[in-house]
Amino acid sequence: MLGENLPFRRFWLGRTISLFGDQISLIAIPLAAVLVLHANARQMGYLIAAELAPNLFFALHAGAWVDRRGRRRQMMIACDLGRGALIATIPLAYAFDALTIQQLYVVAFLVGTLALLFQVSHASLFVSIVPRERYVEANSLLAGSRAFSFVAGPSVGGILVQLLKAPFALVVDAVSFVFSALFLSLISPQEPPTEEAERGHVVAGARFVMRTPAIRSALLATATINLFNFIFWALFILYAVRSLHVRAGTLGLVLGAGAVGGVIGSMITTRLGRTIGIGPTFLLGCIVFPTPLVLVPLAGGPKPLVLAMLFLAEFGSGLGVMILDISAASIFAALVPHRLRSRVSGAYTLVNYGVRPVGSLIGGFLGSAIGLRPTLWVATVGAIAGFLWLLSSPIPRMRDLPEPVEQESVPRR
Repeated sequence: MLGENLPFRRFWLGRTISLFGDQISLIAIPLAAVLVLHANARQMGYLIAAELAPNLFFALHAGAWVDRRGRRRQMMIACDLGRGALIATIPLAYAFDALTIQQLYVVAFLVGTLALLFQVSHASLFVSIVPRERYVEANSLLAGSRAFSFVAGPSVGGILVQLLKAPFALVVDAVSFVFSALFLSLISPQEPPTEEAERGHVVAGARFVMRTPAIRSALLATATINLFNFIFWALFILYAVRSLHVRAGTLGLVLGAGAVGGVIGSMITTRLGRTIGIGPTFLLGCIVFPTPLVLVPLAGGPKPLVLAMLFLAEFGSGLGVMILDISAASIFAALVPHRLRSRVSGAYTLVNYGVRPVGSLIGGFLGSAIGLRPTLWVATVGAIAGFLWLLSSPIPRMRDLPEPVEQESVPRR
């Protein structure tokens, strides 16, 4: 039972605290740009893109470097402490009346770089502390923590922004990274062996993705959803604040309440996977995640109706993203060989996260060119189409977790 797995419990607790802080930053940094620095649509696109750009530039080499270097736990601890220090510079600069949009860009880029290294290390560390038969259960617990952070983080963040100003709310996130690093320092898992940097070492993960139909189609689906979803998110807060006239505190409460769907999604995904199969569950998540967001550009009329539509959009999308994330993470954990895990994670991240800054930039430019609401319509309809990539793949027929696929032969040491 996972309840008796002390390393996983510590890992889970650290991630829960860190995810809570992340959600405060998710609302506090954009609000700092909008309310303190008076950012426009294009600058908001740049800000979101800055944090996501490292995935496009470094993901492939980051996965290969982590597999070659090893010591993934130490890497994750260093990334947590580095992110905490970077986030702390924002309230410090604001206190001395020195905060600029350029500083937000730089901090976002560096935080995104450390988040990438943390993520590719996480994939290997996870399978070192969780037995195969518990993958779905463990991913459900981690996703449940993420969903809980969606409920509480934006609500607390919105209130802190109103009480303390947006930059000072970020102190909570900086402290959360310190706690995450502390809990990671308390575990000592047996990590996968490192590998020599032979010819093809860097691109081995990319070859695995391209030659594995289930992973390849999943990447095309999630990358399509992410591209259009980040066109949406580049403008959502700006649209809610300026076009729908939603106050920061109210927006935080709406986002938090809507994310109750995420908690429910994390609770039902394990049972859903057993009932209809892990593959159909992933397909369902790819549909349910983006579809409710059409309610955002549809929102209008009396303020209670607007808030209700935003709530339903967030509730449904939160439900869907948890179903998608848990099922996808479990399929990948089962399918990818241990020795390729960080490299596959890096290759997958290169595309799946690499399209996010592209989407943010497109969102910023489209928002300036055709307006906020038309751009949100383009984003929501495009994201819904992502599930079409899965229909001809093995995923809809995948009832149980697949066995690992061995396609590369890379010397070990």
